[in-house]
Amino acid sequence: MSVDPTSPVVPLASYPPAPPDEYRSRAPEFYGFVSWTSTTLLFVFFLLWALLPDEFIVWIGVEWYPSREWALLLPAYSIVLVLLTYFVYFSMAIARTPSFSDISSFVDSRAHLPASGAPNPYLKYANPDAIPELYDIPIGIVNRVMYGPQNRTKGTGSIKEE
Repeated sequence: MSVDPTSPVVPLASYPPAPPDEYRSRAPEFYGFVSWTSTTLLFVFFLLWALLPDEFIVWIGVEWYPSREWALLLPAYSIVLVLLTYFVYFSMAIARTPSFSDISSFVDSRAHLPASGAPNPYLKYANPDAIPELYDIPIGIVNRVMYGPQNRTKGTGSIKEE
């Protein structure tokens, strides 16, 4: 039984849709194989260079090779580089995060808000059966609906006792 990718039986279709089999390239398989084999060969050469004695390497016919101290320095520098990368990205994320009092904490540049000069478009939808236009609701209205009218005393920040 053939099922349409967006039928009620399978409501979610993959995006982007997969191309037909006859048009798929096998290049990623070859690139993956070449990168895997070259990485493995480089690692084997690194281990041989780091562990074999000098006499054996010269006997093989290798006249010049880097100093053995690089066998320790390269992994150590690599670990430091990875840790430094994590630290830099974490620091950049903290530096770019807006403060809690900034309006950009909860409203972004893609918000679809009503025009500022127009009357409040939400008041005409006070009927619970009404379906409003699609807008992002401003945070002030959300707070009024969620927490009721402003019952805060001035200056103290605490809620008035009634």
